[in-house]
Amino acid sequence: MKTLDHWLASSWRRSVLAVLTGALPVLAFPGPALWWWAWFALVPWILLARTAPRGKRAAYDGWCGGFGFVLAMHHWLLPNLHVFTFVIAALLGALWVPWGWLVRRMLGGAPSAGRVTAALVVLPSGWLLAELVRSWQGLGGPWGMLGASQWQVSPALRLASVGGVWLLSFLVVAVNVAVAVLVAVRRARVPALAGLAATAAAASAAWVWSPRPDTGERVAIAVVQPGIVAGADSADRRFDREEQLTRRLAGRDLDLIVWGESSVGYDLDDRPDFARRLAALSRETGADILVNVDARRSDKPGIYKSSVLVGAAGPTGDRYDKMRLVPFGEYVPFRSMLGWATSVGKAAGEDRRRGTEQVVMDVGGGLRIGPMVCFESAFPDMSRSLVSDGAQVLVAQSSTSTFQHTWAPEQHASLAALRAAETGRPMVHATLTGVSAVYGADGERIGSWLGTGPSASRVYEIPLAQGTTPYVRYGDWTVYAALLTLGVWGAAEGVRTVRLRRSGAARRPGPPARTAHGSPARPGR
Repeated sequence: MKTLDHWLASSWRRSVLAVLTGALPVLAFPGPALWWWAWFALVPWILLARTAPRGKRAAYDGWCGGFGFVLAMHHWLLPNLHVFTFVIAALLGALWVPWGWLVRRMLGGAPSAGRVTAALVVLPSGWLLAELVRSWQGLGGPWGMLGASQWQVSPALRLASVGGVWLLSFLVVAVNVAVAVLVAVRRARVPALAGLAATAAAASAAWVWSPRPDTGERVAIAVVQPGIVAGADSADRRFDREEQLTRRLAGRDLDLIVWGESSVGYDLDDRPDFARRLAALSRETGADILVNVDARRSDKPGIYKSSVLVGAAGPTGDRYDKMRLVPFGEYVPFRSMLGWATSVGKAAGEDRRRGTEQVVMDVGGGLRIGPMVCFESAFPDMSRSLVSDGAQVLVAQSSTSTFQHTWAPEQHASLAALRAAETGRPMVHATLTGVSAVYGADGERIGSWLGTGPSASRVYEIPLAQGTTPYVRYGDWTVYAALLTLGVWGAAEGVRTVRLRRSGAARRPGPPARTAHGSPARPGR
């Protein structure tokens, strides 16, 4: 232990170790998808921060660990953003500065059983604060929330229906804190074991008592994935390929056909020939087609990404303009200051325009869908809002073509499982180049994924669901509870500090009395 302490005495060595320990949780996400690893991955980071010699150093450990976490989670951006990826990781990593400080405050030294008990609630709350701030669209959105690593675990999906991905993040961090205490603070094992037991009890209660989706009627929805189409005239050739794949679906008695993000490269008002071809496809297949237009609009200035519904007579008039854009990919934040990012990477040369409201579309036969575009599927509030407005099926149109052969496509596809479980509604994740996937109302996968290789169309039989999950009904209550916890703890710490200062002042001896000659009086004289 002394050798380790001596090695960590070097500031740069400690910083490197913090970066590495912060990166460990990424192994729980796709591609590796070692979901069980998330329940232990934070332990080395926690053990490092609790041994920091001062609170300032612990805060720096939090920053370095946050840098490692963000960089590892988004490492697939490096070929596109180059050095700017490190800048983003450093900026977002600062969100874990308070968490690093909190770890030392709660677990540093030889913490009492009471302080360890408080840590089991306060530290997960501090983690949620970092995730909450990071979830702001201007900072990149909630990609890589710790709880999202549990997308393939049935009990976790049940918990998501109660408190959303936020509740999963909270419990994962709580278990990591308990394990760290069991490893390093032997005198406080009882509250740590109690915390583990409470987590198991919460998961069991959610499994038994939370309402299950009431499924019944089935709908047939097809996903069209054209695969990689690059080079000159790629927009026209992609449309041709999508048309061929869609024509194969004739006679399948479909309710809806979904194309991926940017599947149409022209505004349909400017290209009536494309609109006519889509209408003909709708008549041949007997189903409406949800396409995604990525083009400069003819009726207003700027480029929009829009989900457009096309029926047998042409565009139905249902249109959703993407509201939450990908930073640097679709717009450059603070372009006047950060516009140089376009010269060192593949950042957006022109900002896309934003939509103003979400839309629920009626695709016929009484079926109502809630479209989202690209990484909007990472935002729990968007899917929750669509379901509250009556959407029976959630649909995300995505691309990820730029990031083929990385972890990004699988990470993106996994998010739909969380959104389905949270809302109790099935979700279709349709892409241009994979991974395309469909999940039932409980978050379980329906059928097989369309990976990043196939150019194909596939039909999914999807059970519709009724009822309202606790998460849709009560929203982000986990976040509010975490903020309340931090507020109560902060107030208690403030009161404690004031009391300690007052008691210290009361015990401090006053200045000695002086004689008439100015010399201090001596006892006994």
